[in-house]
Amino acid sequence: MKFLSIIIFLLFVTPVFAQTETDRELAQYYYTNGELDKALSYYQKLYDTDPSKFHFNRLYECLIFQKEIKSAEKLIKKQISLNKYELDYQVILGQFYEENGESDKAQKIYNELIDNLGADAGSIVALFNSFKGKGRNDLALATIEKGRKLLKDSYPLNIQFADLYGATGQTEKMISEYINLIEYHSGYLSSVQTLLSRQFDLSDENLSEYDLIKKALLEKTQKNPNDAVFSEMLIWLFIQRKNFNGALIQEQAMDKRQDGQGRKVFELGRICVENQDYVTARKAFQYIIDLGSEKLYYFHAENALLNTRFLEVTKGKNFTKEDLNATITAYKGAIAKQRNKRTAFQLILELSHIEAFYADRSDSAILRLDEALLIPGLTDIQKAEIKMQLADIHVLHGDIWEASLLYMQVESEFKYETIGHEAKFKNARIFYYDGEFDFAQSQLSVLKESTSKLIANDALKLSLLITDNFGLDSNYQAMMWFAQGDLLIEQHKFELAFKLLDSITEVYPYHQLGDEVLLRKANAMLKMGDWQKAKSFLEELLKYYKEDILADDALFTLATIAEENELDIERSSDLYKQILFEIPGSLYSDEARKRFRRLRGETVEDEL
Repeated sequence: MKFLSIIIFLLFVTPVFAQTETDRELAQYYYTNGELDKALSYYQKLYDTDPSKFHFNRLYECLIFQKEIKSAEKLIKKQISLNKYELDYQVILGQFYEENGESDKAQKIYNELIDNLGADAGSIVALFNSFKGKGRNDLALATIEKGRKLLKDSYPLNIQFADLYGATGQTEKMISEYINLIEYHSGYLSSVQTLLSRQFDLSDENLSEYDLIKKALLEKTQKNPNDAVFSEMLIWLFIQRKNFNGALIQEQAMDKRQDGQGRKVFELGRICVENQDYVTARKAFQYIIDLGSEKLYYFHAENALLNTRFLEVTKGKNFTKEDLNATITAYKGAIAKQRNKRTAFQLILELSHIEAFYADRSDSAILRLDEALLIPGLTDIQKAEIKMQLADIHVLHGDIWEASLLYMQVESEFKYETIGHEAKFKNARIFYYDGEFDFAQSQLSVLKESTSKLIANDALKLSLLITDNFGLDSNYQAMMWFAQGDLLIEQHKFELAFKLLDSITEVYPYHQLGDEVLLRKANAMLKMGDWQKAKSFLEELLKYYKEDILADDALFTLATIAEENELDIERSSDLYKQILFEIPGSLYSDEARKRFRRLRGETVEDEL
C-alpha cells in the first residue's frame, strides 16, 4: 500500500516538475533575448510557485518594461508582506514611488525606515547596503549615523563609513575610519591592511594617499605609544613601499618597548633578504646579535647575517674588497666558534665558495674543503656536496681532470640521486671543454631523462649546442674555440673568453654560433654583476636572432634581471608573459608561468 502511494505521488508530481522546468527555460530564453513581454507570463507562473528574490526581480523588471505600474506596485507590496524583516523591499517600494513622481510617499518610507531602526547591527548594515546599492548615499549616511548612535561601542560601523566616504571621494575621512577600526580592536588589523591594499597601490611612489595614511598612523602612534597595533600598521605600510629602513627603525623601537628579544626584527630581516635589501637585513640581524648571546634569536641572527653576506656577494655582486674581507673574517669567526665542526658544514661550503669564486683564494678554499672531508660524523651526502664544491673549484683553478675524477666519484656513489645526475652533467661538460664532443654527447643523452627538470633542460641545451655546431670540418675550429671560451668564463677569465668568442665572429662572420656567443657574453656579465651590459647583449640577441632557439633564454634572463636585480615587477611580468604566449614550447614555460603567477600575488606551490 505504501509503495502504491509513492507511485501515485510521483505520477502527479513529475508532470508538474517538468512543466516548471519548461517555464523556467522559456522565461530565461525570452529574457536573454530581450523579449520581456513574452517572458512576463512565465515569470508570473514561476513567482506564484516560488516567490524567491530572483523570481521577484525578474517579474518586477518585466512589469516595468510593460508599463504595468499598478501590477508592479502590488507585486512589491506582496513581497514586503512575505518578507517583513527584509528592508530592501521597502527601499524598492520607495524607489518605485520616486520614479513614478510620488516623492512624498518615497520620503515617508525612507524616513520611517531610518526612524524605526533599533540597536540591531544586522538591520542597520542591511539598510545601509540597500540605500547605497541604489545610489542613495545621503540616506546610507543617515542610516549609519543613526546606527552609530544606537550601537555606541557594541559594533563598529567603520567599514561602512569608510566604504561610503571612499565612494564619495572623501579619502581622508575614509582613511580615518580604517585607522579608528584597528583602534576599536586590534583583531581588525589584517582586514584593514587588505582593504587598503585593494583601495590603493601603496607601492606607487606618487600615491598621495600613502602620506595621508602615514600621517594618521604617526599621530596615533604618538598619542598611544604603548599600543603596538599602530606601530605594526606603520611597519606594514613602510614594507608596502619597500622602505625597509623605516620599517626597521619602527620595529626596533617596538622591540625595545615590549622586550620582544628581536623576534619581529628577525622576521623583518628575512623580508629584507627576500627583497634583496641586504644592507637593512644586516642591520636587523646585527641588532639582534648586539642584544647578547643569551637571547633566543642570537644564533639564528648570527647565521642569518652570514647568509645575508653570502647572498650579497654571490647574488647581489655589489661589494667592495673591504666588504669581501669583512665577510670572510666573519665566516672564519663563526666557524671557529663551533665546537663540533659538523655543525659548521654549511658555513664551510659558503666560505670556500666566496674564497674561490670572488676573492681569488682557490688554494685556501681547496685546503679548507679537503680538511672538511675529514670531519667526523658527516653523512655521505654531505661528503658528496663537499666533493662537488671541490670539483667546481678545480675547474676554476684549471685542474679540469682532477675535477672530473671527483665528479665521477659522486656520480658513482649517487647514480639515482639528483646530486649524482648533476655530477654526471658537470663531468660531461669537462669533456665538452676539452673538445671530446662525441663522448660528452653520449653522457648528455642519458641525462635528458633525468628526474631533475633543471638538469634535464641543461643537458638538452648543451646536447643541442653540440649537435647543431659540430660535425663539419669548417665548424670544428669554431666549436672548439667556443667550448674553450665557455671554460674561460667558468674560470672567471672573462677578458680572454671574450677575445676567443670574438674571434669566432671575426673568422666565421656568418656562423650559426652567433646567438650562442651573445648569450655567453651576457652570462659572463651577470657573473661580473654588470646587469646593464648583460641586458645589451640579450637585447642584441633578440634583435638579430628573435626567431632562433635561444630567444626564450634571452627573454627569461632579461625577466630574471628585471625581477631580481632591478626589482621591476611590471617589466619582469611582461617578459614572463611573452615567453608563455609567444614561445609556448619553451623549456622555460613552467618556471615562467610559476614566476608570473607569483608576481601577480597568487600562491604557487614549488615543483620538485
